[in-house]
Parts: sequence; C-alpha cells; structure tokens
Amino acid sequence: MPSASLIKEFEQLVGKENVFSSEADRQSYAYDAAVLKPMIPSLVVRPTEVEQLGQVVKRCYEEGIPMTVRGSGTNLTGGTIPDCSDTIVILTTGLNKILEINTEDLYATVQPGVITAKFAAAVAAKGLFYPPDPGSMSVSTIGGNVAESSGGLRGLKYGTTKDYVMGMEVFANTGDLVKTGSRTVKCATGYNIAPLLVGSEGTLAVTSKVTLKLIPPPKASKAMMALFKDMDGASQAVAGIIAAHVVPCTLEFLDHASINYIEDYVKIGLPRDAGAMLLIEVDGHPAQVEDEAVIVEKVLRDNSATEIVVARDAVEKSRIWEARRVAIPALARCRPTLMLEDATVPRSKIPAMIKALDEIAARHNVTIATFGHAGDGNLHPSILCDRRDKEEFSRVERAVDDLFNAALELGGTLSGEHGIGTAKIKWLEQETSHGTIMFSRRLRKAFDPKGLFNPSKIVGFGD
Repeated sequence: MPSASLIKEFEQLVGKENVFSSEADRQSYAYDAAVLKPMIPSLVVRPTEVEQLGQVVKRCYEEGIPMTVRGSGTNLTGGTIPDCSDTIVILTTGLNKILEINTEDLYATVQPGVITAKFAAAVAAKGLFYPPDPGSMSVSTIGGNVAESSGGLRGLKYGTTKDYVMGMEVFANTGDLVKTGSRTVKCATGYNIAPLLVGSEGTLAVTSKVTLKLIPPPKASKAMMALFKDMDGASQAVAGIIAAHVVPCTLEFLDHASINYIEDYVKIGLPRDAGAMLLIEVDGHPAQVEDEAVIVEKVLRDNSATEIVVARDAVEKSRIWEARRVAIPALARCRPTLMLEDATVPRSKIPAMIKALDEIAARHNVTIATFGHAGDGNLHPSILCDRRDKEEFSRVERAVDDLFNAALELGGTLSGEHGIGTAKIKWLEQETSHGTIMFSRRLRKAFDPKGLFNPSKIVGFGD
C-alpha cells in the first residue's frame, strides 16, 4: 500500500471520491476479461482532468511504483491485470470527453475514456463514419482500443484502430506531455511516434488525447447469409469473393458448433446440420453495392452454398447479423468459463486451421467452438470449460498450447486484434525471434528506464 502521505496527495489532486483504497473497491480492478489469475492493486486513482493524469504518472514514477492504466478492462490477454500487489491502477474512465468532431477536415479529438460506441454514434450524428468496431465497443474505451490496436468486424475493408490514429498526446515517465502526429492529412514532423504507441498496451507512456481520422459513410449496403456443408466450401467461397475483386465491409463465419450454441440461445431458426455459415455485407455507392452483391451470390453458388439469404430491408439485415452479434453470450452461457482466443492465419489456411482445431479438441477432450473474421483469417477459437475443475483446465491449457502452435505452423500470428499482454508471452519468441524480444526490451527501456509501465506485459522487462 502506498504511504498515507501519498494517498492523501492523490486525494487532494483528484478528489477523495476518485481514490479507491478499500479492499472491496480495489478488487474490482484485479482482473480483466482474460482467464488469468487476478491481482488486487494497492490503490486505484481516477483522474478527471488531463493535468491530473500527468501529475499522477510523475508521482508514481518518482516513488518507484508500478502503474497499470485501465479503461473498461475488456481486453482478453491480461493487459490490465496489475503486475503485483504494489501496482497502482490509473483509471482513465474519468477522462471521457469528445473534444472535437471536425466535419470539414474529417477528424475527431477525444480523451482516452470515451466509450467507442458512443463516439461512433456521435460521429454518425454529424454525418460521418468511424469504422473500427471491436466486439466490446459498447463498453470499451478509445484509449483501450489504441493500447490494444483493436480490430473488429469491418477490419477487412476499412482497417483497424491503428489505421485511424492521426495523432496522440501522452505523458512520459517524467510527467512531461509528449505530442505526436497532427490533425492534418500529412505530417512529417519529427519521429513518427504514434504508430509505436498504438498496440503498446500501456508499456511506453500514458495516453491523454487521441486524434482520429473520420471518413464519409457508405451510401448503401446489402447483407446476406450463406450456409455450407463444411468449412472447406465456406473457405473456398471467401477466397473466391476476394479473387473476384470484391472486398466486403464484413465477411464473418460461424462453425457448426457455434451455429448450434447460438440456436440454443436465441432460437432464430438456424439450421443445426449446417457445417459452416458466412455472414457478408457489401457497402458503398448504391450501384456498386448491387453489382457486388450479384458477384458475391454467384461465388457462393459456385462454391456449393446450400442456402443463400439476402436481406431485403433493415429489419432482415438486423436478423441476419443477430447470429454473429450473440456469438459470445451464446457460448458464455454454456459453461462457467469461456476462453475466447485470437489466432490469425492466412485466409487460404482457414480449412487447415479448422481441421487442426477439431483434432486438438478430440486429442484433449475439450469443447471448441470457432467463429471469427473469415475475410482476414482472424479466428476466435472459444474453449468452453470450468476453470475450477483442475484436471479439465489442465487439458484446456494443453489445448491452447497446441492451438497457437498450429496457427504459427500455418504461417499465422498469435494475435490479430487482442494483443499479447501476459497470456501470450510464452509463444512470442516462437513467432518472432530472441533478437526481436531483446530489441523490443531495449526500446522499451528508453521510454521507461525503471520498468514501471505495465512491466510484465508483451515482452517483459528482463535483460
């Protein structure tokens, strides 16, 4: 626990109501959405003004106290779990202002605690479009999205969070304000620091402001659902759509197990015998949408889709997407523990990865349901289990080992959108190299000489 004098200093700085010192309060910040051991922090401080944030960072660094910055805590790899019981959690939810939405120059400036969905809605109300749409966007924050380089369903066509960050303001370990990037389309002033900070998971600096690119919204869209006997046919259809030079805004899939768990949950008439389902949406100019929808339907038929449903209006479009929207709650209700993983492979390797997952599930006697972003090969194998059952969870951990080994053997990556945190450090050298990790640590030490910013995350802070 920090000294009484430091706690009092923080209370005077941010207000007593924004310093949480009781064990009951601190327990709420001991975990995130990952299935990892919780760690109760020594203190939680919630700045409500940017200047306060800088002062909190400075004082923690001067006192040698580890810091974990946290938004809503929806990340899935342990990125906001405190490193040790001495850690102070800096909560950014009090910095939740949309500072500007510029409709002439197509950008917005926001504080890190702004909820993603609220921001997207505010932008839409101005007649513009912010495409990144992580599955947690109804509760996740922009600061968290930037820290994790979050993706989403529209990543195939529109890119992910990293593609929309124009500039940032962050606090360095000294408490100094660091500005990088600009509100202008072009900026070649100084080192290009912002891309390094995006996805850094709070290990380099603390974000206080983000400038984000906005774009005009598509004028039309069309959604459709296609069913297949197996994942091979669905994967061939995905490759065929891209080969036909159509880039849908969303191209999602559900495997047989996911379809059935979802039907158990919402009972919307999904065919239980389907081996795979694709959910597709094309958008753009109305004429383009009509042309691309025809092309997509032809590709689906040519690849043995057993059924194709095209939405005729907004109501039917919503119904089509309901299956994908409820995937996580449908799976989460089945067992006490849901391990939602994030393994990305080249699109052409999706059938091989699905086959590998089936073999892994059988080998370790675990239940795996898989859904995800077929258009960019980003799979979410989800293991249904009970962490309290030590024997079962031991099998689950071995299955996760095999899962990531399989993804890497297929030329994939450990994460398409969830980050590394602490959950995936053990496989990092296998994907990259020892030299990569050592280089990253040296780079990290230049930003954080004492190793106090989220010390154990991504590459750790060893020699």
